[in-house]
Amino acid sequence: MSNLRTTPMHPGSIIYLQASDTGYPSALRHYLGGAAPHQVSALGNLDLLQCRLLALFCSARCPGNLILQTYDLMQTLRQAGVTVISGFHAPMERECLTVLLRGTQPIVVCPARHIAGMQIRSEYKAPLAAGRLLFLSPFTAAQRRGTAETAVARNRFVAALADTIFVPHAAPHSKTEQFCHDVLTWGKPLYTLAADVNTGLITLGAQEVGPNTARAWIQRYADYGSASPNSV
Repeated sequence: MSNLRTTPMHPGSIIYLQASDTGYPSALRHYLGGAAPHQVSALGNLDLLQCRLLALFCSARCPGNLILQTYDLMQTLRQAGVTVISGFHAPMERECLTVLLRGTQPIVVCPARHIAGMQIRSEYKAPLAAGRLLFLSPFTAAQRRGTAETAVARNRFVAALADTIFVPHAAPHSKTEQFCHDVLTWGKPLYTLAADVNTGLITLGAQEVGPNTARAWIQRYADYGSASPNSV
């Protein structure tokens, strides 16, 4: 599990990281190039960015059998203390966040809008105070609402920060599948559930996680420790 410092922060304290700051994640410049945000806003424990980050993405509609497998995986990730980063916007992603919030492991939430004025739900307050939750946004204060365009930019932001990508399901020929294709060109490991409905994603280069290999995969990931190798 993690040895990171968990410095509780006041829920109203927004921190701004400029591209020139030493704390600005170098992975953003490496993977996004000129599209890297000039400023990142953060609410919560910035030490979480030093963890190995597992990004979660999923198509809006997820087959029932994969939903059950994803629930089981989230519980295992929670028990292993793996830090998960996501926009947590799609229905399956939101369900995963509910599962993860019941644990004690770190979570990084990236909304498709600026953090200022964002409602802090009651279930977020205790994890924020405990220093195990971080809200992170690449958008300026003018972006008060999420849009389809900001969601795309947010997803690339999340993927750039992550060390590993996990996609329970990407519908064939969907925007999620195309996004995974783009991320795979970065050379980052991308995993998906072993299922016929994910054949397109597996053909693109995603590695399969099956019921008999999930726990071993997660344990190997967790055993690397909290330090992130993604400081390119």
